[in-house]
Amino acid sequence: VQLQASGGGLVQAGGSLRLSCAASGRTFTSYAMGWFRQAPGREREFVATISWSGGSTYYADSVKGRFTISRDNAKNMVYLQMNNLKPEDTAVYYCAARKVFTSTRNYEFEYNYWGQGTQVTVSS
Repeated sequence: VQLQASGGGLVQAGGSLRLSCAASGRTFTSYAMGWFRQAPGREREFVATISWSGGSTYYADSVKGRFTISRDNAKNMVYLQMNNLKPEDTAVYYCAARKVFTSTRNYEFEYNYWGQGTQVTVSS
């Protein structure tokens, strides 16, 4: 699976952005998908994950209630709708794929495929 993230940009605090992740490969529906982010000087951290069917999702506490992960298997796309953005959401955001969905905190090593990042900057 090859992944390409897009949709990042500069937004004011309280604003919204929608990130997209385009996946190639006919086995896209076999994978759970996730979003991670990495702020300058910090480790990459888990943001959200969605099951292969889209029926189950799980979020980091820091984004719960503000971010929504979704997928469109017909289009091989995964999305991250980010609302009420805060300066601390500033980071490079990455999409990733793994074979198994878990409704617990996800870790980098659990993911098999990664896209390039897209920068999100939230100004105060």
